[in-house]
Amino acid sequence: MGIKERQERDREAVRRAILDAARDLFVDEGYGNVSIRKIAERIEYSPAAIYSYFPSKDDIFFALAEEGFRLLGDPGHAEAQERLQALPPLARVRAVFWRLYEFSRQQPEYFALMFIDRSVPRIGREYERFAFAREMKRHIAAEIQRAVDAAELPPTVTPMAAMRLLTSGILGVAVMRLSDRLPAGENADDIASDVLDTTLAGLKSGIALKSRGVDTDCPDAPVADTAAVAQVLKPASSRSR
Repeated sequence: MGIKERQERDREAVRRAILDAARDLFVDEGYGNVSIRKIAERIEYSPAAIYSYFPSKDDIFFALAEEGFRLLGDPGHAEAQERLQALPPLARVRAVFWRLYEFSRQQPEYFALMFIDRSVPRIGREYERFAFAREMKRHIAAEIQRAVDAAELPPTVTPMAAMRLLTSGILGVAVMRLSDRLPAGENADDIASDVLDTTLAGLKSGIALKSRGVDTDCPDAPVADTAAVAQVLKPASSRSR
């Protein structure tokens, strides 16, 4: 390995360490309570070294959010994608939102930053960076429109309004599970499944929606108080402190 390649590898390793430390601190203590200095202390670097990788704390968050959206949209194996495409339109819509719920289970730290912490910067400030997230949103709206075109949903359904209803329901269950707010004996997976089935059944019935389904350039997520979920989302190493 040449000197240039080794330098690039070392630089990427430091960048990764910064992002991992920041993600854990943001979730553990809340974005607003974490400073560049605190991140630097976690990885035993100077604040000046952190600034040579990221101009600000906001830029660290945006890098983490970008990673999170890519993890959320990861198509997985080709076989899984083929099975998804073989489903009827409305079943594909359901699968898309079930993937969002799975993301909350598989990547709880990213989920917390992207959908729960109300103190993080608004993603809309980084319009160009999140083209991937906007494309994902357009894809979901197109899937709902296909269900309308196939008469699996009535023509009165507005894709953006339907998307917001389904997203809100799934995120609500995910937050309840992560914050340990479900009664003993309740299964979060079952509730998430019921939320999807009930919401889709309501949309199929043609019920009139009050929400307008206003489109935006970038997804704005519902927010909840991070205090309730911070303990659940702490990395194992910090729980033992």
